[in-house]
Amino acid sequence: MPLNSHRSEEYELLLRTSSDSPWAPGTDDGYYAPPSPKSRSSWLLAWNWIPPRLRQLRTLYTKTSSSRCKRWPYIRLLFWTFTTILCLVIVAAIFTAIFLPSYTNPPSHYKVLEKRCLDSSQPGRGNVNNEKIFVAAALYDPGGALVGGDLGNAVLQLVELLGPENVYLSVYENDADSSAIAALESLKSKLRCNSSLVSEHLPLEDIPHVTTPTGERRIKRIAFLAEVRNRALRPLEADPWVHYDKLLFINDVLFNPIDAIHLLFSTNIDTSGRTQYGAACAVDFINAFKFYDRFATRDFDGYAMGIPFFPWFTNAGGGISRREVLDQKDAVRVRACWGGMAAFEAKWFLEAQPSDPNLATLNISPLRFRYEEDPFWEASECCLIHADLTYLRHGRDFTTDSGIITNSYIRVAYDSRTLSWLPYTRRVERLYSFVHNTLNHLIGMPFRNPRRLEEPGDEVVEKVWGWDKTGGKPAPDYSGNHPKGSYHDVKRVVGPGRFCGGRALLVLNDDPKPGEKTWIKVTLPAPPA
Repeated sequence: MPLNSHRSEEYELLLRTSSDSPWAPGTDDGYYAPPSPKSRSSWLLAWNWIPPRLRQLRTLYTKTSSSRCKRWPYIRLLFWTFTTILCLVIVAAIFTAIFLPSYTNPPSHYKVLEKRCLDSSQPGRGNVNNEKIFVAAALYDPGGALVGGDLGNAVLQLVELLGPENVYLSVYENDADSSAIAALESLKSKLRCNSSLVSEHLPLEDIPHVTTPTGERRIKRIAFLAEVRNRALRPLEADPWVHYDKLLFINDVLFNPIDAIHLLFSTNIDTSGRTQYGAACAVDFINAFKFYDRFATRDFDGYAMGIPFFPWFTNAGGGISRREVLDQKDAVRVRACWGGMAAFEAKWFLEAQPSDPNLATLNISPLRFRYEEDPFWEASECCLIHADLTYLRHGRDFTTDSGIITNSYIRVAYDSRTLSWLPYTRRVERLYSFVHNTLNHLIGMPFRNPRRLEEPGDEVVEKVWGWDKTGGKPAPDYSGNHPKGSYHDVKRVVGPGRFCGGRALLVLNDDPKPGEKTWIKVTLPAPPA
């Protein structure tokens, strides 16, 4: 931006003297002609008319302007330094977007399948092998804006691409309002596949409660979410003899239907063209740059995410997940993910699988969503289900492949504006990696998880908080802090998913006020040193 000239801020306009100019107009001999007495009297008269207060301000301004003149070279240096850096960043962004765009050139089989989907209107054109797909969604859709809008339209298109005869759609919504119910009914009338669209009130008394330090009995948020998701899977139990090849779980996100086809059928294929994964996840965005589902995602070493922009993962441990993202792979190995949309091998949800008899009490087969029962230990139900799946597929003996992968070509969003920006913002994201890594180290990410290295079947001693019943429950009208309970050493054999959690307690907000969240984070009692 060009500088504007502010001459009055740089120079003081004083009465001219003989040193101002050696030449005066109207003289031929080159000598200065002094002003006439009349001219000098006019100047003095004008000066005398200026109020004394204004004369003082003029003197002060003269001194300030002089000081600014001395600082000006440094200000100019800073300005041009900033301008140069900004120009270099813009040039780098343009060069990267054109010649080194991120995640815009998928493997060739993606383009073949996309062309097949676009060049025909035949139902099932995206499902080359006529695989049977169970599509599940657990939604929170006040007013029915999602089901009655872009999400509903995307689901209808997805059913057509898969082939209506190959699809069962299950949608579950808890405590839907009248508009949301109407949107579900409208969607059902347009579907040509088998379906179950349920709206009901989930009895909260059926969900296990925990005791907080104040003695209150509250519902863990993750226990509630796990139950809601499991209710979307209930049709699998109603028809246990029906075979499905894959299961696709969709959150309340907006997506391109062809991207969902790629997640199901293009991700990590072998030489025969068949996918090789236990689960494959999309990447979800809360805005055009920010990754959303950090709570459910863990890298291949079991570490939590870094700063939530590309390349998302840290270089802790082996840094495998981060390296594979930077290598633009469509199958980034992780321990857990979700990303708003996840595809699974369906067989793990359909029937009990053989497992270690020592862990038979875990009840992880057939696969369902679950929660951690310790009061002050939380792990996402969407992380735990991948940990359970990995154990069912590999037991304890996986070293190079967990079977859980993230496909960063497949991106979804929580609003249409963000979704429309994703094809453009991804093009320059290679530039973020250095800044991302630097910030991770400055902040200290990933944060420590004391149970990360525990594996299924390990016998461990852990610090677990428990309610001290002898302390008594506070009176209902007691408003002060009345914490009870303490940490105890608990010896036990652990199950899958220890890398998913952290010390926290999230409970449902029984009576949320306008603008409040539907859940509350309970203050963590100070753990022992």
